[in-house]
Amino acid sequence: MASASKTKISFWERFSYGCGDLGCNIIYSAMSAFLLFYYTDYVHVSAATIGTIMLLSRVFDGVTDLIMGVIVDRTKSRFGKCRPWILRMAIPFALAGILLFSVPSGLGETSKLVYIFIMYNLVSSVVYTAINVPYATLNALITQNQYERSVLSIFRMILATTGTLLITNLTLPLVQFFGDNLSAWTKTFAVFGILAVIVFMITFTGTKERVAPAKETKQEKVPFLKGIGLLFKNKYWIMITVTLVFIFINYSLNGGAAVYYAKNILHNENMVGTMNLVANLVQIGVMFFTAFLIKKIGKRNMLIIGAVVYGIGFAMFGFVGTNMAGIITACVLKGIGNAGISSCMFAIVSDTIEYGEWKTGYRTEGLINSASSFGFKVGNGLGSAILGWVIGAAGASAGSEITFIWIPAILCVAQVVVMLFYKLDKEYDGIVKELANEGGNENA
Repeated sequence: MASASKTKISFWERFSYGCGDLGCNIIYSAMSAFLLFYYTDYVHVSAATIGTIMLLSRVFDGVTDLIMGVIVDRTKSRFGKCRPWILRMAIPFALAGILLFSVPSGLGETSKLVYIFIMYNLVSSVVYTAINVPYATLNALITQNQYERSVLSIFRMILATTGTLLITNLTLPLVQFFGDNLSAWTKTFAVFGILAVIVFMITFTGTKERVAPAKETKQEKVPFLKGIGLLFKNKYWIMITVTLVFIFINYSLNGGAAVYYAKNILHNENMVGTMNLVANLVQIGVMFFTAFLIKKIGKRNMLIIGAVVYGIGFAMFGFVGTNMAGIITACVLKGIGNAGISSCMFAIVSDTIEYGEWKTGYRTEGLINSASSFGFKVGNGLGSAILGWVIGAAGASAGSEITFIWIPAILCVAQVVVMLFYKLDKEYDGIVKELANEGGNENA
Protein backbone atom coordinates (compact mmCIF):
# COMPACT_ATOMS: atom_id res chain seq x y z
CA MET A 1 0.00 0.00 0.00
CA ALA A 2 2.66 2.49 1.01
CA SER A 3 4.77 1.99 -2.09
CA ALA A 4 1.72 2.50 -4.32
CA SER A 5 1.07 5.84 -2.62
CA LYS A 6 4.66 7.05 -3.06
CA THR A 7 5.49 5.84 -6.58
CA LYS A 8 6.31 8.66 -9.01
CA ILE A 9 4.72 8.08 -12.39
CA SER A 10 6.86 8.76 -15.46
CA PHE A 11 5.85 11.17 -18.22
CA TRP A 12 5.50 8.27 -20.67
CA GLU A 13 3.15 6.35 -18.38
CA ARG A 14 1.06 9.48 -17.83
CA PHE A 15 0.90 10.03 -21.59
CA SER A 16 0.13 6.35 -22.23
CA TYR A 17 -2.70 6.43 -19.72
CA GLY A 18 -4.12 9.58 -21.33
CA CYS A 19 -4.11 7.93 -24.76
CA GLY A 20 -6.85 5.57 -23.57
CA ASP A 21 -9.36 8.41 -23.30
CA LEU A 22 -8.28 9.76 -26.67
CA GLY A 23 -9.35 6.38 -28.04
CA CYS A 24 -12.59 6.27 -26.02
CA ASN A 25 -13.45 9.79 -27.10
CA ILE A 26 -13.42 8.83 -30.76
CA ILE A 27 -16.79 7.15 -30.19
CA TYR A 28 -17.99 9.20 -27.21
CA SER A 29 -17.45 12.56 -28.94
CA ALA A 30 -18.96 11.25 -32.16
CA MET A 31 -22.07 10.04 -30.31
CA SER A 32 -22.39 13.36 -28.50
CA ALA A 33 -21.67 15.71 -31.38
CA PHE A 34 -22.81 14.02 -34.58
CA LEU A 35 -24.90 10.89 -34.02
CA LEU A 36 -28.26 12.67 -33.72
CA PHE A 37 -27.30 14.95 -36.62
CA TYR A 38 -26.32 11.90 -38.73
CA TYR A 39 -29.59 10.13 -37.92
CA THR A 40 -31.82 13.15 -38.62
CA ASP A 41 -30.07 14.76 -41.60
CA TYR A 42 -28.61 11.72 -43.41
CA VAL A 43 -30.64 8.70 -42.29
CA HIS A 44 -33.81 10.86 -42.04
CA VAL A 45 -35.44 9.60 -38.84
CA SER A 46 -37.26 11.55 -36.12
CA ALA A 47 -35.13 13.44 -33.58
CA ALA A 48 -37.67 12.79 -30.81
CA THR A 49 -37.72 9.05 -31.56
CA ILE A 50 -33.93 8.84 -31.49
CA GLY A 51 -33.85 10.77 -28.22
CA THR A 52 -36.22 8.23 -26.67
CA ILE A 53 -34.15 5.29 -27.97
CA MET A 54 -31.00 6.81 -26.49
CA LEU A 55 -32.60 7.30 -23.09
CA LEU A 56 -34.16 3.82 -22.93
CA SER A 57 -30.83 2.31 -23.95
CA ARG A 58 -29.18 3.82 -20.88
CA VAL A 59 -31.17 1.51 -18.61
CA PHE A 60 -29.54 -1.52 -20.25
CA ASP A 61 -26.28 0.39 -20.37
CA GLY A 62 -26.32 0.90 -16.61
CA VAL A 63 -26.76 -2.84 -16.01
CA THR A 64 -23.85 -3.74 -18.30
CA ASP A 65 -21.65 -1.14 -16.62
CA LEU A 66 -22.23 -2.73 -13.21
CA ILE A 67 -21.68 -6.23 -14.61
CA MET A 68 -18.42 -5.09 -16.20
CA GLY A 69 -17.32 -3.57 -12.90
CA VAL A 70 -17.79 -6.94 -11.18
CA ILE A 71 -15.91 -8.67 -14.03
CA VAL A 72 -12.98 -6.26 -13.63
CA ASP A 73 -12.86 -6.86 -9.86
CA ARG A 74 -12.71 -10.62 -10.51
CA THR A 75 -10.21 -10.51 -13.38
CA LYS A 76 -6.82 -12.06 -12.70
CA SER A 77 -4.17 -12.17 -15.40
CA ARG A 78 -0.47 -11.54 -15.87
CA PHE A 79 -1.44 -8.11 -17.22
CA GLY A 80 -3.54 -7.21 -14.15
CA LYS A 81 -7.27 -6.47 -13.85
CA CYS A 82 -7.78 -3.67 -16.38
CA ARG A 83 -5.08 -3.79 -19.03
CA PRO A 84 -6.14 -7.16 -20.53
CA TRP A 85 -9.56 -5.72 -21.36
CA ILE A 86 -8.01 -2.78 -23.18
CA LEU A 87 -6.02 -5.27 -25.28
CA ARG A 88 -9.03 -7.53 -25.94
CA MET A 89 -11.49 -4.79 -26.88
CA ALA A 90 -9.39 -2.40 -29.00
CA ILE A 91 -10.30 -3.92 -32.39
CA PRO A 92 -13.99 -4.62 -31.53
CA PHE A 93 -14.20 -0.98 -30.38
CA ALA A 94 -12.95 0.26 -33.78
CA LEU A 95 -15.39 -1.98 -35.66
CA ALA A 96 -18.25 -0.84 -33.44
CA GLY A 97 -17.59 2.81 -34.32
CA ILE A 98 -17.81 1.96 -38.01
CA LEU A 99 -21.08 0.02 -37.62
CA LEU A 100 -22.64 2.84 -35.58
CA PHE A 101 -22.37 5.16 -38.58
CA SER A 102 -23.33 2.56 -41.21
CA VAL A 103 -27.14 2.52 -41.32
CA PRO A 104 -27.99 0.72 -44.63
CA SER A 105 -29.52 3.13 -47.11
CA GLY A 106 -32.12 0.68 -48.47
CA LEU A 107 -33.93 0.07 -45.19
CA GLY A 108 -37.46 1.26 -44.51
CA GLU A 109 -38.35 3.56 -41.60
CA THR A 110 -39.05 0.76 -39.11
CA SER A 111 -36.01 -1.26 -40.16
CA LYS A 112 -33.80 1.79 -39.75
CA LEU A 113 -35.04 2.27 -36.19
CA VAL A 114 -34.46 -1.41 -35.40
CA TYR A 115 -30.90 -1.19 -36.76
CA ILE A 116 -30.26 2.02 -34.80
CA PHE A 117 -31.62 0.50 -31.58
CA ILE A 118 -29.54 -2.67 -31.91
CA MET A 119 -26.31 -0.95 -32.93
CA TYR A 120 -26.62 1.87 -30.40
CA ASN A 121 -27.04 -0.66 -27.60
CA LEU A 122 -24.27 -2.93 -28.89
CA VAL A 123 -21.81 -0.06 -29.18
CA SER A 124 -22.71 1.92 -26.07
CA SER A 125 -23.83 -0.81 -23.67
CA VAL A 126 -21.46 -3.64 -24.59
CA VAL A 127 -18.35 -2.65 -26.54
CA TYR A 128 -17.76 0.83 -25.12
CA THR A 129 -18.51 -0.42 -21.60
CA ALA A 130 -16.10 -3.36 -21.94
CA ILE A 131 -13.18 -1.03 -22.65
CA ASN A 132 -14.15 2.16 -20.81
CA VAL A 133 -14.90 0.67 -17.37
CA PRO A 134 -11.49 -1.07 -17.17
CA TYR A 135 -9.82 2.09 -18.49
CA ALA A 136 -11.52 4.27 -15.88
CA THR A 137 -10.53 1.81 -13.14
CA LEU A 138 -6.89 1.75 -14.26
CA ASN A 139 -6.21 5.15 -12.65
CA ALA A 140 -6.87 3.68 -9.19
CA LEU A 141 -4.53 0.74 -9.85
CA ILE A 142 -1.58 2.71 -11.19
CA THR A 143 -1.09 4.72 -7.99
CA GLN A 144 -2.67 5.65 -4.65
CA ASN A 145 -1.05 9.07 -4.53
CA GLN A 146 -3.74 11.78 -4.70
CA TYR A 147 -1.54 14.20 -6.64
CA GLU A 148 -0.38 11.56 -9.13
CA ARG A 149 -3.98 10.53 -9.70
CA SER A 150 -4.81 14.15 -10.43
CA VAL A 151 -1.93 14.38 -12.89
CA LEU A 152 -3.04 11.14 -14.58
CA SER A 153 -6.55 12.60 -14.84
CA ILE A 154 -5.16 15.79 -16.33
CA PHE A 155 -3.25 13.82 -18.98
CA ARG A 156 -6.41 11.79 -19.54
CA MET A 157 -8.50 14.88 -20.14
CA ILE A 158 -5.88 16.66 -22.25
CA LEU A 159 -5.77 13.64 -24.56
CA ALA A 160 -9.57 13.24 -24.37
CA THR A 161 -9.96 16.88 -25.40
CA THR A 162 -7.52 16.24 -28.22
CA GLY A 163 -9.81 13.42 -29.32
CA THR A 164 -12.79 15.76 -29.16
CA LEU A 165 -10.90 18.27 -31.29
CA LEU A 166 -10.12 15.61 -33.87
CA ILE A 167 -13.72 14.44 -34.04
CA THR A 168 -15.42 17.85 -34.05
CA ASN A 169 -13.03 19.42 -36.55
CA LEU A 170 -12.27 16.52 -38.90
CA THR A 171 -15.57 14.61 -39.07
CA LEU A 172 -17.57 16.91 -41.37
CA PRO A 173 -14.57 17.72 -43.64
CA LEU A 174 -13.82 13.98 -43.99
CA VAL A 175 -17.49 13.22 -44.67
CA GLN A 176 -17.46 15.87 -47.40
CA PHE A 177 -14.14 14.52 -48.74
CA PHE A 178 -15.56 11.00 -49.00
CA GLY A 179 -18.70 12.17 -50.86
CA ASP A 180 -21.05 13.69 -48.23
CA ASN A 181 -23.42 10.70 -48.21
CA LEU A 182 -24.18 7.70 -45.98
CA SER A 183 -21.13 5.70 -47.08
CA ALA A 184 -18.92 8.74 -46.42
CA TRP A 185 -19.73 8.46 -42.70
CA THR A 186 -18.69 4.79 -42.74
CA LYS A 187 -15.37 5.61 -44.41
CA THR A 188 -14.74 8.47 -42.00
CA PHE A 189 -15.13 6.23 -38.97
CA ALA A 190 -12.96 3.54 -40.55
CA VAL A 191 -10.16 6.13 -40.43
CA PHE A 192 -10.96 7.00 -36.83
CA GLY A 193 -11.15 3.30 -35.92
CA ILE A 194 -7.56 2.67 -37.03
CA LEU A 195 -6.43 5.61 -34.88
CA ALA A 196 -8.34 4.21 -31.89
CA VAL A 197 -6.58 0.83 -32.09
CA ILE A 198 -3.17 2.53 -32.20
CA VAL A 199 -3.75 4.70 -29.12
CA PHE A 200 -5.28 1.85 -27.11
CA MET A 201 -2.14 -0.20 -27.76
CA ILE A 202 -0.06 2.67 -26.37
CA THR A 203 -2.19 2.59 -23.19
CA PHE A 204 -1.87 -1.17 -22.85
CA THR A 205 1.90 -1.30 -23.31
CA GLY A 206 2.78 1.92 -21.47
CA THR A 207 0.99 1.52 -18.11
CA LYS A 208 1.45 -0.71 -15.05
CA GLU A 209 -0.96 -1.82 -12.31
CA ARG A 210 0.65 -1.44 -8.85
CA VAL A 211 -2.06 -0.99 -6.19
CA ALA A 212 -3.11 -3.99 -4.07
CA PRO A 213 -5.73 -4.18 -1.29
CA ALA A 214 -4.72 -3.51 2.31
CA LYS A 215 -3.77 -6.56 4.43
CA GLU A 216 -7.01 -6.41 6.40
CA THR A 217 -9.24 -5.86 3.37
CA LYS A 218 -11.54 -8.83 2.72
CA GLN A 219 -10.34 -10.75 -0.33
CA GLU A 220 -13.39 -12.89 -1.15
CA LYS A 221 -15.41 -12.21 -4.26
CA VAL A 222 -18.15 -9.72 -3.39
CA PRO A 223 -21.63 -10.85 -4.54
CA PHE A 224 -23.23 -8.43 -6.96
CA LEU A 225 -26.08 -7.26 -4.72
CA LYS A 226 -23.77 -6.92 -1.72
CA GLY A 227 -21.42 -4.82 -3.85
CA ILE A 228 -24.28 -2.49 -4.77
CA GLY A 229 -25.13 -2.19 -1.09
CA LEU A 230 -21.52 -1.26 -0.29
CA LEU A 231 -21.68 1.54 -2.85
CA PHE A 232 -24.53 3.21 -1.02
CA LYS A 233 -22.55 3.18 2.23
CA ASN A 234 -20.02 5.40 0.45
CA LYS A 235 -21.41 8.95 0.73
CA TYR A 236 -18.61 10.50 -1.31
CA TRP A 237 -19.18 8.07 -4.18
CA ILE A 238 -22.86 9.10 -4.20
CA MET A 239 -21.92 12.79 -4.34
CA ILE A 240 -19.46 12.48 -7.21
CA THR A 241 -21.77 10.14 -9.17
CA VAL A 242 -24.65 12.62 -8.95
CA THR A 243 -22.23 15.37 -9.99
CA LEU A 244 -21.07 13.26 -12.95
CA VAL A 245 -24.69 12.91 -14.10
CA PHE A 246 -24.99 16.71 -14.18
CA ILE A 247 -21.59 17.12 -15.87
CA PHE A 248 -22.32 14.62 -18.62
CA ILE A 249 -25.80 15.94 -19.32
CA ASN A 250 -23.98 19.19 -20.01
CA TYR A 251 -21.31 17.53 -22.14
CA SER A 252 -23.95 15.72 -24.16
CA LEU A 253 -26.05 18.86 -24.64
CA ASN A 254 -22.99 20.96 -25.45
CA GLY A 255 -21.81 18.46 -28.05
CA GLY A 256 -25.15 17.63 -29.62
CA ALA A 257 -26.79 21.07 -29.52
CA ALA A 258 -23.75 22.91 -30.86
CA VAL A 259 -24.34 21.92 -34.48
CA TYR A 260 -28.02 22.96 -34.23
CA TYR A 261 -27.09 26.22 -32.48
CA ALA A 262 -24.49 27.05 -35.13
CA LYS A 263 -26.87 26.20 -37.96
CA ASN A 264 -30.09 27.80 -36.66
CA ILE A 265 -28.93 30.68 -34.45
CA LEU A 266 -25.58 31.64 -35.99
CA HIS A 267 -26.69 30.57 -39.49
CA ASN A 268 -23.34 28.90 -40.14
CA GLU A 269 -23.00 25.23 -39.19
CA ASN A 270 -19.23 25.39 -39.70
CA MET A 271 -19.08 27.61 -36.59
CA VAL A 272 -19.43 24.46 -34.49
CA GLY A 273 -15.83 23.65 -35.36
CA THR A 274 -14.64 27.15 -34.49
CA MET A 275 -16.47 27.21 -31.14
CA ASN A 276 -15.19 23.79 -30.14
CA LEU A 277 -11.68 24.61 -31.31
CA VAL A 278 -11.50 27.74 -29.15
CA ALA A 279 -13.00 26.08 -26.06
CA ASN A 280 -10.87 22.94 -26.38
CA LEU A 281 -7.59 24.75 -27.05
CA VAL A 282 -8.20 27.00 -24.03
CA GLN A 283 -9.09 23.94 -21.95
CA ILE A 284 -5.89 22.14 -22.95
CA GLY A 285 -3.78 25.23 -22.21
CA VAL A 286 -5.34 25.80 -18.79
CA MET A 287 -5.01 22.14 -17.82
CA PHE A 288 -1.23 22.44 -17.89
CA PHE A 289 -1.63 24.64 -14.79
CA THR A 290 -4.46 22.86 -12.98
CA ALA A 291 -2.18 20.29 -11.30
CA PHE A 292 -0.48 23.15 -9.45
CA LEU A 293 -3.83 24.65 -8.45
CA ILE A 294 -5.24 21.30 -7.32
CA LYS A 295 -2.19 20.81 -5.10
CA LYS A 296 -2.95 24.17 -3.47
CA ILE A 297 -6.75 24.15 -3.18
CA GLY A 298 -7.81 20.51 -3.61
CA LYS A 299 -9.89 18.70 -6.22
CA ARG A 300 -13.26 19.60 -4.70
CA ASN A 301 -12.57 23.35 -4.78
CA MET A 302 -11.13 23.07 -8.28
CA LEU A 303 -14.29 21.37 -9.50
CA ILE A 304 -16.53 23.99 -7.87
CA ILE A 305 -14.58 26.91 -9.38
CA GLY A 306 -14.64 25.17 -12.76
CA ALA A 307 -18.42 24.70 -12.60
CA VAL A 308 -18.97 28.39 -11.78
CA VAL A 309 -16.84 29.60 -14.71
CA TYR A 310 -18.29 26.96 -17.06
CA GLY A 311 -21.82 28.06 -16.17
CA ILE A 312 -21.00 31.72 -16.77
CA GLY A 313 -19.65 30.77 -20.19
CA PHE A 314 -22.90 29.02 -21.14
CA ALA A 315 -25.07 31.87 -19.84
CA MET A 316 -23.04 34.43 -21.78
CA PHE A 317 -24.26 32.95 -25.08
CA GLY A 318 -27.74 34.11 -24.12
CA PHE A 319 -26.65 37.77 -24.26
CA VAL A 320 -24.11 38.03 -27.10
CA GLY A 321 -26.31 36.97 -30.02
CA THR A 322 -24.21 36.63 -33.17
CA ASN A 323 -21.47 38.99 -32.00
CA MET A 324 -18.24 37.14 -32.79
CA ALA A 325 -16.19 38.69 -29.96
CA GLY A 326 -18.89 37.73 -27.47
CA ILE A 327 -19.11 34.18 -28.84
CA ILE A 328 -15.34 33.71 -28.61
CA THR A 329 -15.28 35.11 -25.05
CA ALA A 330 -18.03 32.69 -24.02
CA CYS A 331 -16.07 29.81 -25.56
CA VAL A 332 -12.93 30.89 -23.67
CA LEU A 333 -14.85 30.90 -20.37
CA LYS A 334 -16.24 27.46 -21.15
CA GLY A 335 -12.73 26.20 -21.86
CA ILE A 336 -11.37 27.60 -18.59
CA GLY A 337 -14.27 26.21 -16.57
CA ASN A 338 -14.17 22.80 -18.20
CA ALA A 339 -10.43 22.55 -17.48
CA GLY A 340 -11.23 22.84 -13.77
CA ILE A 341 -14.02 20.26 -13.96
CA SER A 342 -12.40 17.67 -16.18
CA SER A 343 -8.95 17.75 -14.58
CA CYS A 344 -10.23 16.31 -11.30
CA MET A 345 -13.66 14.65 -11.69
CA PHE A 346 -12.32 11.15 -12.43
CA ALA A 347 -9.53 11.44 -9.87
CA ILE A 348 -12.23 12.17 -7.28
CA VAL A 349 -13.96 8.89 -8.23
CA SER A 350 -10.68 7.05 -7.62
CA ASP A 351 -10.30 8.68 -4.21
CA THR A 352 -13.70 7.35 -3.12
CA ILE A 353 -12.31 3.80 -3.56
CA GLU A 354 -10.05 4.19 -0.53
CA TYR A 355 -12.88 5.76 1.47
CA GLY A 356 -15.11 2.79 0.61
CA GLU A 357 -12.37 0.32 1.52
CA TRP A 358 -11.82 2.10 4.86
CA LYS A 359 -15.54 2.39 5.55
CA THR A 360 -16.63 -1.17 4.68
CA GLY A 361 -13.51 -3.36 4.65
CA TYR A 362 -14.01 -4.22 0.97
CA ARG A 363 -12.06 -2.81 -2.00
CA THR A 364 -14.22 -2.76 -5.16
CA GLU A 365 -12.48 -0.40 -7.56
CA GLY A 366 -14.10 -1.95 -10.64
CA LEU A 367 -17.63 -1.70 -9.25
CA ILE A 368 -17.10 1.87 -7.99
CA ASN A 369 -15.82 3.02 -11.39
CA SER A 370 -18.50 1.11 -13.28
CA ALA A 371 -21.24 2.60 -11.12
CA SER A 372 -19.82 6.06 -11.72
CA SER A 373 -19.58 5.18 -15.41
CA PHE A 374 -23.29 4.38 -15.18
CA GLY A 375 -23.75 7.85 -13.74
CA PHE A 376 -22.09 9.66 -16.58
CA LYS A 377 -23.72 7.40 -19.19
CA VAL A 378 -27.09 8.22 -17.66
CA GLY A 379 -26.08 11.86 -17.95
CA ASN A 380 -25.07 11.40 -21.58
CA GLY A 381 -28.31 9.54 -22.32
CA LEU A 382 -30.44 12.15 -20.58
CA GLY A 383 -28.61 14.88 -22.48
CA SER A 384 -29.26 13.18 -25.82
CA ALA A 385 -32.90 12.56 -24.91
CA ILE A 386 -33.43 16.13 -23.68
CA LEU A 387 -31.89 17.42 -26.91
CA GLY A 388 -34.18 15.28 -29.06
CA TRP A 389 -37.28 16.06 -27.01
CA VAL A 390 -36.73 19.82 -26.76
CA ILE A 391 -35.85 20.25 -30.43
CA GLY A 392 -38.83 18.06 -31.36
CA ALA A 393 -41.19 20.09 -29.15
CA ALA A 394 -39.85 23.64 -29.43
CA GLY A 395 -38.36 23.53 -32.90
CA ALA A 396 -34.73 23.73 -33.98
CA SER A 397 -34.28 27.44 -33.28
CA ALA A 398 -35.81 27.80 -29.78
CA GLY A 399 -34.71 24.28 -28.86
CA SER A 400 -31.12 25.12 -29.73
CA GLU A 401 -31.03 28.04 -27.30
CA ILE A 402 -32.67 26.10 -24.48
CA THR A 403 -30.39 23.06 -24.79
CA PHE A 404 -27.15 24.88 -25.62
CA ILE A 405 -27.43 27.76 -23.11
CA TRP A 406 -29.96 27.63 -20.30
CA ILE A 407 -30.19 24.00 -19.22
CA PRO A 408 -26.36 23.69 -19.02
CA ALA A 409 -26.07 26.91 -16.97
CA ILE A 410 -28.64 25.64 -14.45
CA LEU A 411 -26.88 22.27 -14.17
CA CYS A 412 -23.59 24.00 -13.35
CA VAL A 413 -25.31 25.53 -10.32
CA ALA A 414 -26.51 22.05 -9.32
CA GLN A 415 -22.93 20.71 -9.48
CA VAL A 416 -21.75 23.39 -7.08
CA VAL A 417 -24.54 22.67 -4.59
CA VAL A 418 -23.72 18.93 -4.44
CA MET A 419 -19.94 19.38 -4.14
CA LEU A 420 -20.26 21.83 -1.24
CA PHE A 421 -20.95 18.73 0.91
CA TYR A 422 -17.80 16.86 -0.28
CA LYS A 423 -15.05 16.79 2.40
CA LEU A 424 -12.86 13.83 1.35
CA ASP A 425 -9.89 15.97 0.24
CA LYS A 426 -9.19 16.80 3.89
CA GLU A 427 -9.74 13.23 5.11
CA TYR A 428 -7.95 11.23 2.41
CA ASP A 429 -4.35 11.15 3.68
CA GLY A 430 -5.46 9.95 7.10
CA ILE A 431 -7.60 7.22 5.52
CA VAL A 432 -4.74 5.92 3.35
CA LYS A 433 -2.39 5.95 6.35
CA GLU A 434 -4.90 4.01 8.44
CA LEU A 435 -5.42 1.47 5.66
CA ALA A 436 -1.67 0.96 5.35
CA ASN A 437 -1.18 0.51 9.09
CA GLU A 438 -4.34 -1.05 10.44
CA GLY A 439 -6.75 -2.10 7.67
CA GLY A 440 -10.36 -1.00 7.15
CA ASN A 441 -12.77 0.50 9.63
CA GLU A 442 -16.20 -1.12 9.46
CA ASN A 443 -17.62 1.04 12.24
CA ALA A 444 -16.81 4.47 10.77
